[in-house]
Amino acid sequence: MQLDEPIEVKIYEWNTRGLITRIEGLRAFLPKFELMDRTKTFTDLKNKVGCSIRVCITRLDEETNDLIISEKKAWEMTYLKEGTLLQGIVHKIFPYGAQVRIAGTNRSGLLHITNISRGRVLSVNDILKIDDEVKVLVVKSNVPDKIALSISDLESAPGLFLSDKARVFSEAEEMAKRYREQLPADSKNTKLDNDLPGGTILFDDEATMYANWKWFKFLEDGKPGDNNNRT
Repeated sequence: MQLDEPIEVKIYEWNTRGLITRIEGLRAFLPKFELMDRTKTFTDLKNKVGCSIRVCITRLDEETNDLIISEKKAWEMTYLKEGTLLQGIVHKIFPYGAQVRIAGTNRSGLLHITNISRGRVLSVNDILKIDDEVKVLVVKSNVPDKIALSISDLESAPGLFLSDKARVFSEAEEMAKRYREQLPADSKNTKLDNDLPGGTILFDDEATMYANWKWFKFLEDGKPGDNNNRT
């Protein structure tokens, strides 16, 4: 049993604050805000009893002696390594890029205009539309709590995405594999174990704040303005 190591557990109980399981005989608590899916009702929590969920241990609650676990963090460590290929939907478009909602989650990342294609992109709107389904590659971010995405690294030839999107997406698995093979050995084994930021700025505000950045914050559950960012 190790901290920050993804493991699979079975949920045995629930309460109004989250879900309960056991890890090596110890009681483990999964707060509802650490679930990947939003829980809108108590029924949503109750329905997870008996389900298997991939989580990681984040800390020990010294008051209750419970292990505190997180599904979100386990997902990050599994899927947000540099070189991971993800599917997503274009959620918003800005002059400097597109916000891509990662499929099956409420997580979003920024596909910066410079990462759309290795060809010349004059306008994001000329290339992408809201609700477009895309395949994107997780690329290196200099800021731990932001997700940087790329399509240009999936092009087998410069500018291919501008002329043949279908081919880029059909070759995505192979190009992602090539990308990972070129990563330094330490990058291949690095896990994103940084906690999510304590607060989240609304995406509309981020449009101004991050106009010259290539990264996007996670959309965190339960923060003011959250309803404005749902699909």
